[in-house]
Amino acid sequence: MPEFQYVARAHSGQQVTGNLSAANEQDALTTLAAQSLFPIRIGPAESEVVVRKRMARGVGARHLAVFYSQLSDLLRSGVPLLRSLELLQRQATNSTLKSVLDEVRGEVADGTSLANAMSHHPRIFNELNFSMVRAGEEGSFLEDVLKRIADFTEHQQDLKSRVFGAMVYPVFLLVMGTIIITAMLVFFVPKFSPIFAKMEARGQLHWTTNALIATSDAAQEYWFVGLILLTAGGIALVSWSKTEAGRMQVDRFRLWAPGLGVIIRSLAISRFSRILGTLMQNGVPILQSLRIAKDATGNVVLSEAIASAAENISAGKSLAQPLGSSGHFPDEIVEMVAVGEEANNLEQVLIDIADNLERRTQRQLDMFVRMLEPVLLTLMAGVVLFLVLALLWPILQSSGLL
Repeated sequence: MPEFQYVARAHSGQQVTGNLSAANEQDALTTLAAQSLFPIRIGPAESEVVVRKRMARGVGARHLAVFYSQLSDLLRSGVPLLRSLELLQRQATNSTLKSVLDEVRGEVADGTSLANAMSHHPRIFNELNFSMVRAGEEGSFLEDVLKRIADFTEHQQDLKSRVFGAMVYPVFLLVMGTIIITAMLVFFVPKFSPIFAKMEARGQLHWTTNALIATSDAAQEYWFVGLILLTAGGIALVSWSKTEAGRMQVDRFRLWAPGLGVIIRSLAISRFSRILGTLMQNGVPILQSLRIAKDATGNVVLSEAIASAAENISAGKSLAQPLGSSGHFPDEIVEMVAVGEEANNLEQVLIDIADNLERRTQRQLDMFVRMLEPVLLTLMAGVVLFLVLALLWPILQSSGLL
């Protein structure tokens, strides 16, 4: 017999949820009525495993940005919140978002605020989003907050796409180069072994050819051992990086890595500045804003520096001084924060910092990629040249050309 999942209300007003078996939906409604329950929602039940898998997929940033923007437009046009959520839930193309909006609408219908209903789905709506929504609900400017969240979400997704797009070609070169060189060592070089064996017996083999043959033999005989060692080493490194000490070391290395360190630091600071400024613009208290924004950096070292700055704020001190003393924030950023605090427009200064850093970081990233491509091509050309010379040297020697 089919299973149905229901949300109903008892005579006391208490909301009741559960599953029941019935031949069809009408029988399920009759069963609920017999139990003195007034149904709010009823539908086919999903297994817990299916629900967990569906929720684990999450919702893309593009879908969320469209949802926030459309909800803002509907509310601004005078459509009630419940009606707006119902409309957006019906037309949602993402199955996970559709299910979540149905639950959010049900909770809002029961008297829960939109922010609290969103907070029950942290995998879909992060703390930044429902904190801003809470501030918008309390300050009666929910439409403006939703529009700002939509712009922010789309902006962050565009930035992520630009960074990812810039790194695609260098990564492709590195992967293809590794595959080609490995294939030459494993399949191509061994075909010359009979020729090289005769020349080695006469002592005519150059050291480059000996090195190439030794590398090729090792690649053929010990590739499985090498694969196991690389896999085990990768798993051990990932496990260590998830520990508190490991993550601290990895994040510290990321900040000081040659070439990429400046870019990673700038991206993290710009993300922190934009989130902190956006939260403060929407009326979220600065201590709560700092607690949310510090985790948005994606770097434990920077998060600890910001947490230390939050302690100064709670003690009535400025934000700029502890950020500067941490050594992780550039002097010009610290100076701009100090001026913003003195002029009482810190939130706008933080948004300006984020804009400037993102423009600068994009230029740095473009330059890094432009430099990385010829470096990788030169490295690959050098390795291929060594392979070719090691293979041709004995032939040239035997023909008297060397």
